[in-house]
Amino acid sequence: MHLISTLLDRLVETRERTERICSPLETEDFVVQPIEEVSPPKWHLGHTTWFFEEFILVPHKPGYRVFNDDFSFVFNSYYETVGKRILRTDRGNLSRPSVSYIYEYRHYVTRHLQEFFNTEKDKSLQYLLEIGINHEQQHQELLLTDIKYILGNNPLLPAYLPDPPEEYPEVLQVDDWNPYPRGIYQIGHQGEGFCFDNELGRHEVLLQDFELKTELETNQSMLNFIADGGYNSFNLWHAEGWEWVRQHGISAPLYWHELNGQWHYYTLGGLAPVDPTAPLAHISYYEAFALAQWKGCRLPTEFEWEAAQASVNWGLRWEWTESAYLPYPGYQRTTGALGEYNGKFMVNQKILRGSSVATPPGHSRPTYRNFFHPQLRWQYTGLRLAR
Repeated sequence: MHLISTLLDRLVETRERTERICSPLETEDFVVQPIEEVSPPKWHLGHTTWFFEEFILVPHKPGYRVFNDDFSFVFNSYYETVGKRILRTDRGNLSRPSVSYIYEYRHYVTRHLQEFFNTEKDKSLQYLLEIGINHEQQHQELLLTDIKYILGNNPLLPAYLPDPPEEYPEVLQVDDWNPYPRGIYQIGHQGEGFCFDNELGRHEVLLQDFELKTELETNQSMLNFIADGGYNSFNLWHAEGWEWVRQHGISAPLYWHELNGQWHYYTLGGLAPVDPTAPLAHISYYEAFALAQWKGCRLPTEFEWEAAQASVNWGLRWEWTESAYLPYPGYQRTTGALGEYNGKFMVNQKILRGSSVATPPGHSRPTYRNFFHPQLRWQYTGLRLAR
């Protein structure tokens, strides 16, 4: 029962934390969807609830009655196995169900989960609950960054909180590098702790001699890059990245605004002057690659990053790597709908390692493999140099 009690405590804390993230919002903020990748906050509230209902309560709790028959269609994200769903681009059209009704849904499902797991001892169902908790933690990070995008694209640039969480802490302004010798390194998750299936398949990789910078690149590096015409130097960019820059008129990281000759950026506390000592954030893979080229360096592979992570400072930014999102040796997708969680996205995406200031406590680990398309930058994405 101790394991179940611990899991239930984590479940309740996770569910409450999601709602705390939303507590500073006005009702009007809950439905906005500025771009396809950014989901309305009310959709996150519903989707994370539907996940528990669909994969635990409906198939496993005897006599469970779904809260609303339409919610599987409304809050399914990408699970083809489960059935039809609204288009991702249409999530911002959901003026109904209301925010208050979705909160009723959340509390209904949480209560049934508590009732069910107070007596349920099946280890496989406990693992499903663990997946659901980690899934909601992933959405907490998405929720916070989606809220930032929603408010950061409001013409008034309103603050999320007057005293928000620290987004832009100072990092050491040092040029320290750690060397790592050529050799065989072990990569992938091991042990009893939770991980996602894309971390499994621990295996050996041969790495050549390399060095990794101990600290993340700061805003000062980007300020220097901009001043030196980095966004106008085609030879620093991949062809696809250069086309992205020209097509979208990119001249600075996301949320940066030049006002009266000085760079400012939007933070969760509102508009502020760019702090040159803070770690760079909200850049695409294309920008990370170009900046590394400009510095005469490169991005690390995900294997170099994992081999070296114990001796560098990480956790403030998701760090772009030079690795494509691919399966580890022997990877097998989970059967059923949960097999769609990771495996089907292993194409045309880049791996990011580490975690960020928006990552929930206890949700990061050295083997965690985050992944995004190379042009995306609304997450707290930065870079660490390798050579």
